[in-house]
Amino acid sequence: NMSGHLMARGEVDAVVTGADRVAANGDSANKIGTYTLAVLAARHGIPFYIAAPLSTLDPETPDGGSIPIEERDEAEVTALAGTCIAPRGVRARNFAFDVTPAGLITAIITEKGVARPPYERSLGGLLS
Repeated sequence: NMSGHLMARGEVDAVVTGADRVAANGDSANKIGTYTLAVLAARHGIPFYIAAPLSTLDPETPDGGSIPIEERDEAEVTALAGTCIAPRGVRARNFAFDVTPAGLITAIITEKGVARPPYERSLGGLLS
């Protein structure tokens, strides 16, 4: 929650996150909140990198819209240790991941090299 404040103050030089899955076009799925960091980084002109092993690259998935996003049980956020902490009838959404569009990603770093836009070409080169 402090990332935007630090970025606005000029105290962040770069953002590096992981990825659980990278689509052929470079869209990347990672833990919820990664997309938010990428948007903040773009707003402040800070490079945003994905560091991920080749095993996360999925050339069969064309884009982030094709990546299934896990939605966990709402009780994970409406209850604590089995006790409801939200008002009766309150519903919650509990996504585990989000997708960062390739256009917000400066480069994707792997153990075989660094891919840069256009990702369709550069990611394919890392896999060959």
